[in-house]
Amino acid sequence: MRVRRLGPDDVATMRDLNALYAAAFEDNETYRRDTPDNAWLTRQLARDAIILLVAEAKGRVVGGLTAYELPKLEAARNEIYLYDLAVAKDHRRRGIATRLIEELQCIAADTGAWAVFVQADYGDDPAVALYTKLGVREDVMHFDLKPRARSTGRE
Repeated sequence: MRVRRLGPDDVATMRDLNALYAAAFEDNETYRRDTPDNAWLTRQLARDAIILLVAEAKGRVVGGLTAYELPKLEAARNEIYLYDLAVAKDHRRRGIATRLIEELQCIAADTGAWAVFVQADYGDDPAVALYTKLGVREDVMHFDLKPRARSTGRE
């Protein structure tokens, strides 16, 4: 198994990663319905602030993560937000998720980020156990705010 970072030439592998996310999270609606075209994916894969790692075994994507580098304004530093992490069912409990996170931590150090942070859902005991093993737990609340059209002032 090897872990590597995706780049602009890895559109097909990115599509494989999204398929893995859809299966692992049982969420075709998010990961398979409105798939972007190749030009969109190529542009995103070329951005340094988007970190996409895959674990491959025998030419197959068996794990992966998506993270985003976030520049801060209160101090001259960055944080990295680990957004998605998944391992194929038939490859779990082999240290793949840990290996992916360790590679992300190395990238964080290379970029000078001061922290990597990740959220886990209550009830997702495997994720909570993994993140507890690797980091310090903080109990926070998360809110999704819907985008809202700007008022034209003519109402």
